[in-house]
Amino acid sequence: MDTKTKLKKALADELNLPELNAPGFDDDAPLFGEGLGLDSLDAVELVIVIQKHFGFEIKDMDEGKTAFSSINTLSAYIDKRLSE
Repeated sequence: MDTKTKLKKALADELNLPELNAPGFDDDAPLFGEGLGLDSLDAVELVIVIQKHFGFEIKDMDEGKTAFSSINTLSAYIDKRLSE
């Protein structure tokens, strides 16, 4: 399973976001605010999901803000971290 698919499945399951797996979901849509509508509490849960499913912790919140822009940016960030 590729990173993006695994990420979408984990977020859909853990954060109860079935729309992530719906046909036509825009992987470039913002995760926070107007896109998917996540909030600051969801950001904490995102960090936990990443740690649980991908085995690393996001400690730099500035780095996290950039990575959490969309599914595509988060997937690319995870791939980068896993290849280090």
